[in-house]
Amino acid sequence: MAELIIVDLPLPEGSNIIIGKTHFIKSVEDIYEAIVTSCPSIKFGLAFCEASGKRLIRWDGNDDELVNVAIDACKRIAAGHTFVVYIRNGWPINVLNALKNVQEVVSIEAATANPVKAVLVDLGEQRALLGVADGFKPLGVEGPEDREERREFLRKIGYKR
Repeated sequence: MAELIIVDLPLPEGSNIIIGKTHFIKSVEDIYEAIVTSCPSIKFGLAFCEASGKRLIRWDGNDDELVNVAIDACKRIAAGHTFVVYIRNGWPINVLNALKNVQEVVSIEAATANPVKAVLVDLGEQRALLGVADGFKPLGVEGPEDREERREFLRKIGYKR
């Protein structure tokens, strides 16, 4: 019998979360290397739900708090081949292309600073991450003032000239 489960994931102050699927224990070291070589100043913690063998939550990172939160998120998700990365001192945009190019990474489900819920199906011995609810529903369509505000914001933070 299948059971649908919705799990809230913590989001520590000033952090972003990246959730994805990967397929091999080697992912932990490769994801670590992809992050530190993309953005050396970034602080992060990562955890990975091993799907076979010892079926452990594997982990790494350079910030103890974020490592512990990533481990907790993987305990909550408990779906094989799922990984969670929490970052500070950088943005997902700084590391996403590197993560997508890690040979073992199958998909990225979310990269956000918004509240996140994991949508799971529990099949007894197996659990699958079906998707992620990221943030909230839209309240409308941007108007001319909103467009200008968006454009100004991107220039203010240095992503556009």
